[in-house]
Amino acid sequence: MHKLGQGLAPEEALAPSAATPPSAGNAAGNHESPQLREPLSAPMSFHLRVPATSANLGPGYDSMGLALGLFDEITVHAAPRRGAQAQVQITVEGEGSETLPRDASHLVVTLVEKILNAKGFSLPDLEVRAVNNIPHSRGLGSSAAAVASAVMTADTLLPEGLSEDEKLQIGSRIEGHPDNYVPALRGGVAISWQDAPNALSSGSEVRRSTLDTGDGAFRTAPLLPHPRLRTVVAVPNFEQSTQVARDLLPAQIDHSAAAQNSARAALLVHALTSAPELLLDATEDALHQQQRRPAFPGSMALVDGLRAAGFAAVISGAGPSVLVLADSDAQASAAAQRISALGGPDAQGHVFTPSILPIAGSGVTVEAHQR
Repeated sequence: MHKLGQGLAPEEALAPSAATPPSAGNAAGNHESPQLREPLSAPMSFHLRVPATSANLGPGYDSMGLALGLFDEITVHAAPRRGAQAQVQITVEGEGSETLPRDASHLVVTLVEKILNAKGFSLPDLEVRAVNNIPHSRGLGSSAAAVASAVMTADTLLPEGLSEDEKLQIGSRIEGHPDNYVPALRGGVAISWQDAPNALSSGSEVRRSTLDTGDGAFRTAPLLPHPRLRTVVAVPNFEQSTQVARDLLPAQIDHSAAAQNSARAALLVHALTSAPELLLDATEDALHQQQRRPAFPGSMALVDGLRAAGFAAVISGAGPSVLVLADSDAQASAAAQRISALGGPDAQGHVFTPSILPIAGSGVTVEAHQR
């Protein structure tokens, strides 16, 4: 859990008029401000479990995603500050164990502090143990997992917590787009979108978010996946920058491509919920995968080979992992075998390793922990 998408800084993700108490002003990130209050009156310990995610699912670019049964685990011991500055100790196992910081500059801690500061509270002393199982920079939502973990840690530390709307808006704005973040937060399969600037949402009453800063609130709707739906991920032994992949996208697309993609995205909702036998047709994309082929040619070659064999294969998120949506256990097993046959090593030594994973029905969870 380490890198963010094209989101806002955490303090910008909170609309000051709605999220910051008057006494707190704009204290985000100000360690010395006397206006920041201590959130804890006694030590507390808790454990978080947050799933990997896969976004886009073919034609659902920046709008559709699902949670996968692969989890990062974080244990937090928090206590009232013993000094002017919070004392932070971090242990990291698994992904990022050799590169991630062990102090308050760790992404999760940084986000927690920003959220607490924006709500008028200081960061308490923390001891954090992170066991990272989600691969980094592979298109499986490691940054969304970090953001969801930070939001729920802040929610647990705050005396009055965060509302469900705050959790959605803050995390989506930090991450930059909700397609990965919403499944990490809530689990399952979801469609997410952003209101037009200053728009009113549908319903019998005005439903603008209290955290809508004017550029449009984020919304989400869960989908109930068909009971036959299975997922297979092919994870490569190399990383890919999300920004590099995004930079390859054209600024404009033609009308026919937009029409084709909207039809497939609509069909994808039907296939995911009611007719998984249509997944191959439903996962055709016209917006982003071919355009980003130069960023991950090996991944696209694997997608091509799997689709030619009848499997609904797509690039997972911004790549380079590949996701297969299968309509049965047998098809998932066959897809995993095909990935093993097609997935390298290639001339560059790239290898894709398949894993059959369930869809995680729950997003990030928080449980009390006995120290």
